[in-house]
Amino acid sequence: MALVTLLSRNAGVLAVIAATGLTLTSIPAVAHAEEVAVGRRAADPGAAEGRLADRTGLVVVGAGAPALPDGVSARAWTVTDVRTGDVLAARNAHQRLAPASTLKTLFAVTVLPKFRAGAVHKVSPAELAGIGAGSSLVGIKEGRSYQVADLWRGVFLRSGNDAVRVLAAMNGGWAATAREMQARARQLGARDTAVKSPDGYDSPGQVSSAYDLSVFGRAGLANADFARYCATTTARFPSKGSPSFEIQNTNRMLSGANGMRRYPGVIGVKNGYTSNAGNTLIAAAERGGRTLLVTVLNPQSGASNAVYNEAGSLLDWGFRAVGRARPVGSLEAAAPGGRAGPPADGARSDAEHRADGVRPVAAQVSREPGRGSRTTAWAVAGGFAVALAVGAVFGWRMYVRGRRMSGGDS
Repeated sequence: MALVTLLSRNAGVLAVIAATGLTLTSIPAVAHAEEVAVGRRAADPGAAEGRLADRTGLVVVGAGAPALPDGVSARAWTVTDVRTGDVLAARNAHQRLAPASTLKTLFAVTVLPKFRAGAVHKVSPAELAGIGAGSSLVGIKEGRSYQVADLWRGVFLRSGNDAVRVLAAMNGGWAATAREMQARARQLGARDTAVKSPDGYDSPGQVSSAYDLSVFGRAGLANADFARYCATTTARFPSKGSPSFEIQNTNRMLSGANGMRRYPGVIGVKNGYTSNAGNTLIAAAERGGRTLLVTVLNPQSGASNAVYNEAGSLLDWGFRAVGRARPVGSLEAAAPGGRAGPPADGARSDAEHRADGVRPVAAQVSREPGRGSRTTAWAVAGGFAVALAVGAVFGWRMYVRGRRMSGGDS
């Protein structure tokens, strides 16, 4: 009986200590749960469409990956494996931002297969009407005939909005091409993109995302003509009444111009700039039999060549991470098989196919300084208070029970 009395008198203290210990040992588990949740289907409602977590400032990195490079200031970026479609890491992958001329990749994916490279087209004045002020131009002249291949070199090397205008006119017109690009984006599973101006010129409501632009870049590289044009450093361009002149690719990772060195193994793809979009870039490179693609949107550092240097550091990281980092998403999960339109009777829907294509991934998440820690602290504090209250009630009941067993109140 003395033992029972002793235990009852100390039951409250023991219960509180036990509850406190339980709460304290749960803190690492709470933090770990937050760390690995992103990328799992249950934690990411958009995962069934291949979407990555896109809370502002969130960086998603595959488990087992090396540390990310310092100094990447872009508002959004992705690192993907071109062959598999795996996304190795990303920041704000689905944030809708102005794409500038990187949208020309979607234009090329949509229009390039329609015309033979050797076909010749004579440019009319109407085809050059409506070019936005300050647009980049390759120098197309009305009344001059150009091969289709010349027009595409104007698009890829000089980012010529005049070349885009002519090709869009050949394709049925500006508005019709924008609608077709929009449909093609949906077919590819790119659901963050709204096309208003096929050349990427700033237009109200025109947006894309690092994820979608990666989808377009990867789809383009699957086309031999696209891959050849986007990798071309210099070319001769026809000039009316005078010899042809040389044009150089404005992608400095490819050309090695303006204080940049040509990136080892670079394939190219497309760069862009507008006052609204800032600097944007889709860049691919090959090393050791692997082709990686990065998309970098609007670096905030203000440093010279920031978009190229940040893309280069992410490519370097990707080549170190490939084979080590578990993917955090997939470009293929958005639209497996590239199938578009409603399914045939009895066929499975695109959404069902996409759901099957998602891979559960344990991802490591790093946030911008100060983000997320406050929520975790409040959760821990709240749990600690609840545990104390429960422990106190339990201890009091044990104490009363012990008193009764030892002869009642004194």
